[in-house]
Amino acid sequence: MVQWITSTGLTDFREAEAWMEARVADIHKGVADECIWLVEHPPLYTAGTSAKSHDLTDPDRFPVFDTKRGGQYTYHGPGQRVAYTLLDVGKRGHDVRLFVQQLEAWVIAALKEFNVDGAIREGRVGVWVDRPDKPRTATGDIAEDKIAAIGIRLRKWISFHGISINVEPDLGHFDGIVPCGITQHGVTSLVDLGLPVTMDDVDVALQKSFGKIFTSL
Repeated sequence: MVQWITSTGLTDFREAEAWMEARVADIHKGVADECIWLVEHPPLYTAGTSAKSHDLTDPDRFPVFDTKRGGQYTYHGPGQRVAYTLLDVGKRGHDVRLFVQQLEAWVIAALKEFNVDGAIREGRVGVWVDRPDKPRTATGDIAEDKIAAIGIRLRKWISFHGISINVEPDLGHFDGIVPCGITQHGVTSLVDLGLPVTMDDVDVALQKSFGKIFTSL
């Protein structure tokens, strides 16, 4: 069984990390269920294992936390749904690449509930949407914005960290970093796309689409 937990208010990042560490240990020992933990954080930046110092362009703007998840710099803050995925990847085939693809597919399926066509792009992490309403790129391509980020860590084949979807964050808060090291594309949110979507709506979509991608054990 996968337990769903939703926290209200803003969750301290280090407290979240400590909770995940403990839960991962309990899942591995077989004394706790896998879980999806839905949270919001106060404004902050996190650095993954591939983060480059020059991509932190405004280091004094918000607290910066080093993490051991994969990826580069990302932003978390109010209006962004973070879904921490504490799942047993070992029991799900010991295939990390497949697991990441499932996380991507999960986000894309959840976005589809709002008629948003999310997609992955070769060489770019996360989920992207086309922006035909924006000027085309210098190469003549349709502009694209990132709407969701993915970054995980495994311990004894139990995953933690997870995904984040921009519902209605302050998009200006992303200006203090180069999100995921990508400079030639922007960042968007569901509300920025003109959709009157709430955090509760996104939570329902995530739960509805989860079973289409992942099987409970």
